[in-house]
Parts: sequence; C-alpha cells; structure tokens
Amino acid sequence: MKEIVLRLLKERSPEYVSGEEICRLLNVTRTAVWKHIQALRESGYEIEARPRAGYTLTGIPDRLYPEEIRDGLSNRFLGRKIYYFDTVSTTNDKAKELARQGDGEGTLIVAEEQTGGKGRLGRKWFAPKYKGIWFSLILCPPVLPPEANQVTMLAAVAVASAIKKETGIEAGIKWPNDLLVGSKKICGILTELSAEMERINYLVAGIGINVNQDETDFPEELRESAASLKNESKRKIDRVRLIQTTLAEFERWYGTWLEQGFAPVLARWKEMSVSLNCPVRISAPNNSWDGWAEDIDGDGALLLRLPGGELKRVISGEVSLRLS
Repeated sequence: MKEIVLRLLKERSPEYVSGEEICRLLNVTRTAVWKHIQALRESGYEIEARPRAGYTLTGIPDRLYPEEIRDGLSNRFLGRKIYYFDTVSTTNDKAKELARQGDGEGTLIVAEEQTGGKGRLGRKWFAPKYKGIWFSLILCPPVLPPEANQVTMLAAVAVASAIKKETGIEAGIKWPNDLLVGSKKICGILTELSAEMERINYLVAGIGINVNQDETDFPEELRESAASLKNESKRKIDRVRLIQTTLAEFERWYGTWLEQGFAPVLARWKEMSVSLNCPVRISAPNNSWDGWAEDIDGDGALLLRLPGGELKRVISGEVSLRLS
C-alpha cells in the first residue's frame, strides 16, 4: 500500500493529490493514508502537505529501496523480487540463507552497507553505507556445475556494460572477477555455488560496485588500489539508475548465455579484458607463476604461457598485471 501511495505521488508530482482522492482510489481511511505518508517520510521521502490541497512529493532519498529499483525496471524476472537491508554482514550470506528457504531465480538481495564484505581468497571488501551498490542475485541455471564459473565472467560483462551506459566510463575486466579503471579496482564479483553431482541447486552472484566514495572514504591502505565512479567521472552517480541498468544488462547476458552458450559471453569478455595478451603473475595459495596471459578457454580458464614455452591452464588464482 505504501508503494502504491508513493507511485501516485510520483505520477502527479509536482501537483498535489488530495487525501480524499487517495482514500477513494485505495479504499482506505484518511487515518490509513496519513500513516502511509508518515512511513514514507520516515524512510526519507520529502512530502509536503497543504490544507485543502493534499500531498506532493518534493524529494526522494538516495536509497536503494525496492520501490525505487522496481520503478522503471523493465526486466522480466531478474530483480522483480527484492529484499532490502540497511546493514548486513554480506548480501551473499543472506542470499544463501534465502535460497535454502526456497527463494528462487532472479531474487535480488541489496544492502546499503556490508560489515563483513568479502572477496575471493577470503579478502575483506570495504562496503560503506550509502556509498556503493552491494547486492547478490539468486540464480538457478539449468547447466552442469562445472559451467557455473562462467556466471562470474557473465556478471563482469554485464556490470562493465552498465557502467559504460550510465557513466561513460570504460571499465576493464581483469581475470577472473575484477573491474578496473586504470589500475584501480572499481568492482568485485564473488559467485558461490550449492550443487550436487549433476545439477545446480542454486548459485549466488555477489557484486560490489564502488559508486560515490570520495578518496578519503577509503581506508588509507586501499587508496592506491581502489577507485569510485564518482572520483573517475567527477560527478555523483545515481545509484538507483545504475543498479537498474546493471540488472537489465545481467538479464540480457544471462538470457544469451542460456540460449546460445558461453561463446558470445566469452567473446565480449575478451573485448573488455585488460589481462590478456600481456605479462602477468598468477598467485595461488601455494604457488605462483609468471608468464604471458595468452587466452581464455571455453570453460573460462586462463591459458598462461610460461617462460619455457609450456602452456599452463589456470582455473583459479589472483592476477597481477606486470609492466614488463
């Protein structure tokens, strides 16, 4: 009901909508209308009331509320069901919990802040309140478990495409799961899987985008390696529009993947890559290799040409770009 009242105010803004008209349209009492108006105000919406005129919406908060994300979202299924949290440990943990309880394909979990955000290899991910976009998607693709890692690369293509559309910034993809602007990280992706031998129960794709941080918002140890879209574009970015475009791009590429396979996703990934055809160092928990990043195979593994000529297939590890 609150969302319906908000939609009505948005449609009529800057005109006033009388309380009597809202009562009639929603078949509720004036007291109920007033309660919904108060609830919207408490959520940060600025609503002006005038005797004999009614209510008008004068300001919308910078929040990733479900009603804001759904307003203008044209997706068929991705992001139609939304769970919103002010603060969570991680959206991936919440998504896995919800998936185990039965929430399915396309469910979006979004938070304004993550206190325990993490990336690959157990690294911490800095996710301050109201500055970035921290979200996870529950997916149930009808593919075999070994193909699930392709979703990480699909997500990178989708996010980079959305960033380009909304900000004009061209983010490069570093294998396997980072988006860079220049040499600085602007987005991280973490996919987690629950599967049996021949079927996926669910897959959670977690995405964190640095959007409106100022340089001083980052801990000092991250300022040389992390960037935000605001810093790069020199303007504040509309977070709602960016997450809507990201969801739209994700659904488009997800549909392409299911219908046409990994080949078109991989082709676009290679076009956006900044970690191919260059010298790199691959670091794994128990080893590291220097070599030439030659290609990505059909499963998403990195093909590394070692100094002695051997071609090594790397399925996981941390890539460091080398100058020579």
